[in-house]
Amino acid sequence: MADIIHLLPDNIANQIAAGEVIQRPASAVKELLENAVDAGADDIRLIVNDAGKALVQVIDNGRGMSETDARMAFERHATSKIQKIEDLFHIRTMGFRGEALASIAAVAQVELKTKRKEDNAGVLLEIENSAVVKHEPVAFEGGTSLSMKNLFFNVPARRNFLKSNASELRHIIDEFIRVAMAFPEIFFSLTSNGQQVFHLEKGSLKQRIVQILGNNYSSKLVAVQEKTDYMNITGFVGKPETAKKTRGDQYFFVNSRFIKSAYLNHAVMNAFSELISKDSYPMYALFIDLDPGHVDINVHPTKQEIKFEDEKIIYAFVQAAVKHALAQFSITPTLDF
Repeated sequence: MADIIHLLPDNIANQIAAGEVIQRPASAVKELLENAVDAGADDIRLIVNDAGKALVQVIDNGRGMSETDARMAFERHATSKIQKIEDLFHIRTMGFRGEALASIAAVAQVELKTKRKEDNAGVLLEIENSAVVKHEPVAFEGGTSLSMKNLFFNVPARRNFLKSNASELRHIIDEFIRVAMAFPEIFFSLTSNGQQVFHLEKGSLKQRIVQILGNNYSSKLVAVQEKTDYMNITGFVGKPETAKKTRGDQYFFVNSRFIKSAYLNHAVMNAFSELISKDSYPMYALFIDLDPGHVDINVHPTKQEIKFEDEKIIYAFVQAAVKHALAQFSITPTLDF
């Protein structure tokens, strides 16, 4: 009887991996924006058409790639971010798994233009179904432009599962805000179907929060800043009167990476417990900075769920930092005798 176990062809393996990494246009937006940040860009522009189903394009002025690197970037598990297993515990970059571009190229038509400052000409690559269909020199200013067209063109079942354009665009805006909030020193813009949605000039974190969430916050932010040997926490919380009935404006970042944590959210809610009603949610944008060795971000491909070495310390610290900030602004209740 013939042997029946065999290695999957690359394009099929990539499509399977893509199912985990690229679930909707917003997943690709997150990966491409993070690559641009990692490339050292200080000007990043996101262009989407048809809520990302027809086009997601990210243009940056980062360091660009050599011709060889541009080809390698689309191989699975190809990354510039880590080289040995120990690097996993000292990650300071946004990306490190080396899966995103291979996954995108497996489920969309990709066009990459890139050029390093020291090169005379840039490189143009066109990739479909994980195969390079065009590879030639191109005139390009410097940095990288990556376009992802016709997402899931070769996986119709996945395309049918995408939601309405309004819903998919909302997800894209969410991912855009999460990256833009973390890097106020970088210019970001978002254009959808030719209309500019965001134009975020470089500035301070406070300016970036107001640019994104609205001018009504400009005089209603309380600074949070606590530093210890183990970790630092900085950022802003909204004054109690800005609390809303929905969870919207709540952002946690660990080493500049947006994370979701019901546990840490509970710590902030506790700090506000005597100031707002039970069914209200305070605004916050809090940045925790600690040794990457104390945190594991390699839990899930999206890297939004992470594990802390000591959750209880972090919880206590977040709660105390927010309480302290509110007290300094004489917002916490005082006892009158």
